[in-house]
Amino acid sequence: MRIARFAIGDEVGYGVVGEARGDGPPGTRAAGGEQIIAPLSGHPFGPGPDAIRLAGTSLPLDDVRLLAPVLPSKVIAVGKNYADHAREMGGEPPAEPVLFLKPSTAVCGPGDPIQYPVTLSKRVDYEGELALIIGRLCREVPASQAAEVIFGYTCANDVTARDLQERDGQWARAKGFDTFCPLGPWIETDVEPADLELVTSVNGEVRQRARTSQLLHDVAALVAYASSVMTLLPGDVLLTGTPAGVGPLEDGDEVSVTIENIGTLTNPVTSRD
Repeated sequence: MRIARFAIGDEVGYGVVGEARGDGPPGTRAAGGEQIIAPLSGHPFGPGPDAIRLAGTSLPLDDVRLLAPVLPSKVIAVGKNYADHAREMGGEPPAEPVLFLKPSTAVCGPGDPIQYPVTLSKRVDYEGELALIIGRLCREVPASQAAEVIFGYTCANDVTARDLQERDGQWARAKGFDTFCPLGPWIETDVEPADLELVTSVNGEVRQRARTSQLLHDVAALVAYASSVMTLLPGDVLLTGTPAGVGPLEDGDEVSVTIENIGTLTNPVTSRD
């Protein structure tokens, strides 16, 4: 199931993305085969089996604006979780996951511009990643039970001011600018994350290509590790790491992260200043 957060006019809600079948329920305006969104009457992170309940109407997907699929309390990210990326950054793969935080204010959605802080940074990089969304409050989750607390998966771009990362020696400023965590286009709840292809392209040119089977620490291990440190809340985001091939973005670029069986997240790059 693909669950998106969307806006139409001044209203914001959640809905299920799918294909129109032609003869839909009252209120359906989409032709057969067209992508639609069916609004939910509840909240997908609400308690109980009725949290995801269709309102009985649908809209063409092109008639709504997709937003970041969640507004998390925190974004937990993992550094150097692909061996080839660890080496391209000048080091060996770490024995344990390297955790850092991105502020919730860094989150933006599909189509939102990544704002390049040109007066503060001279190099801003893309980092395409698989992101998982936590579905319920949890802590100290065994790896064997990680799937029970994961709501679904989405595409992410861990945008990084590389020169500030090197200069500061810690990553809060480099990773924390507004718009430096695009997420989307929706949450896919029914996907097996063990071996998905991940492709990042800039202006249509492929810059990163890898599979999640290459992760040094897999999804279950990351949930167990992160939840041993901090309580995870519904809607929290965990970025699983980026493969080799990171590189700079420029004002006017368009960057896309595509993950097999999930979708494509695309964002333009603009100057913030």
